[in-house]
Amino acid sequence: MLNLINADHFRQLQGQVCEFAMDTGEKLLLRVDSVNLKPSARMPSAAAQMRMPFSVGLTAVQPTGFMDGSCTVELPQLGQVSHLMVLREAALDRDPKQHYFQILFN
Repeated sequence: MLNLINADHFRQLQGQVCEFAMDTGEKLLLRVDSVNLKPSARMPSAAAQMRMPFSVGLTAVQPTGFMDGSCTVELPQLGQVSHLMVLREAALDRDPKQHYFQILFN
C-alpha cells in the first residue's frame, strides 16, 4: 500500500489536522503543513513512472512526548494506510514550543 502513496494524497490535506494512530494505540493530532517534492533524491536509473520522492511536514496541535515511530492515517482515495514512519524534527528557526514531524517517501 505504501507504494501507492504520492504527494497529491497529502496535498489534499494541507492545512488540515489528521489523526495518526501509533502502534501503541495512542492518537497523535498532526496538521499537514507542507508537501515538498525531492527530485534530487530520485535514483538516476528510476523509471519515469516511478513516484517522485517527497516529504510531508507536520506540526502537532498539542504537546506530545512522541519522538518517532510507525503510524496509521486515513488518506483520500486510499483509506487507512499503515506503517508510515513519522519522525520528529528539530524546531530550528521555528517556534521552539511546537513539536514538528516529517514523513519521507522515496
